[in-house]
Amino acid sequence: MWELVKAGGWLMTPIVVCSILALVIIIERSHTLQFNKVAPSRLREQLITRLRENGDIGRTQLMNVKEKTALGDILATGLLYRQYGLESMTMHMQNRASVQVHQLEKNINMLGTIGAIAPLLGLLGTVLGIISSFLAITDGAMQDPTMLAAGVSQALITTAAGMIVAIPALVAYRYFQRRIIDINAQFETQAGLMIQELYDYQLFENTYNPSSKTSAHRASSDETVGNEHSTSVLSSDNGIAMTS
Repeated sequence: MWELVKAGGWLMTPIVVCSILALVIIIERSHTLQFNKVAPSRLREQLITRLRENGDIGRTQLMNVKEKTALGDILATGLLYRQYGLESMTMHMQNRASVQVHQLEKNINMLGTIGAIAPLLGLLGTVLGIISSFLAITDGAMQDPTMLAAGVSQALITTAAGMIVAIPALVAYRYFQRRIIDINAQFETQAGLMIQELYDYQLFENTYNPSSKTSAHRASSDETVGNEHSTSVLSSDNGIAMTS
């Protein structure tokens, strides 16, 4: 193996570096992008069951849920802002989902970049190997075929090495992209089901509703104005009666 690397010339160094980076990213992302670690299947049911039994979940418990998994971060954030109404809860869950998806995409673009530049490095090695072969011909390689073989071997080795690195990198890049799309869809599904279950089990009934507070304030103001108007009318009637 080392002899092949040496025969490929100096361009084998960046190709080998790309292969090492691609291997590290593939192993790390394969370990991270597992459904049971990112979006546990029964997490939503456990949170809803605890809400139904206890009426609420403590902030400390929700913070522990947030720190364990990406889906837990999204759902716990929604429950933390549940008291402020549906719009606030949905907005905060969307923000956390965007942050979590960005974290899941870590190093994925680098994997795609490696898959794109590795063949180019191999092609560059091919061109340099052919150039060295033609230069060897002008220097009398027809009498010494080993001078011609060195350039040809460099061209073939770098091309093959670039393809060997690029193909797995591109396959893994497309696979991880699809996995992230599936995980994002799971985030949306679980968040939507949790909101629906909060309504179904009437777990929104004690939440803060600014519109209802405003309506109550307006109703009390109208009642006060009505009482003052009635009092003034009675006072004027009494005045007329006294005058007569």
